[in-house]
Amino acid sequence: MVSRYCSRGYVKSNQVIEALRTVPRENFMDPSSRDYAYADAPMPIPGDGRQTISAPYMYPLVYEALNLKKGDVFLEVGAGSGYGAALAQEIVGSEGYIVTIEINPTTHAFAKENLKRAGYQDVTLILGDGGLGYPGQAPYDAISITAAIPDFPSPLINQLKVQGRMVAPIGKTGLYEQDLVVLIKNLEGHIFQRSLMRVSYVQLVGEYGLTPK
Repeated sequence: MVSRYCSRGYVKSNQVIEALRTVPRENFMDPSSRDYAYADAPMPIPGDGRQTISAPYMYPLVYEALNLKKGDVFLEVGAGSGYGAALAQEIVGSEGYIVTIEINPTTHAFAKENLKRAGYQDVTLILGDGGLGYPGQAPYDAISITAAIPDFPSPLINQLKVQGRMVAPIGKTGLYEQDLVVLIKNLEGHIFQRSLMRVSYVQLVGEYGLTPK
């Protein structure tokens, strides 16, 4: 899988390559789909029927766009299976800090068990509305939103460091109806955005999502 993604240009940095090689994706899958852990497709995970673990190539694409690196304080909105948080922990190392938020209690419990079993007990896993962020650990060097939203939530923009980056799928739901957008906050606090590619994500649930809780 790593060789495939390197050849396609999805992965460029050594720290992302090593993270992908270190974290066994199958340990974060639902038992019914573990045989497909390295297929380039999202797979269902426990929740209310909408939750998935994203296709594996999406994680390096997002983390490369975020320029995630050792020592960063990172916020993930939508913990899902816990796989994204585990990869991020490998990248930021012991000098960094990971917060991941999940709104669905069943999915939260699934992520918690996966992270614990895999040895990522330093990850802070919150049950709550990710669109509101987690002020207790702000400001963040990087923020990843793993579900579709109409626009970047203002609480998350406020919790992003100057020169920080945030990535989210912006737009409607449906097949390839969203743009994966990078938001950058410059030294003056001004916001700049650029689109990376068309994507298809499930809706964010919560105050700033397309789907109210």
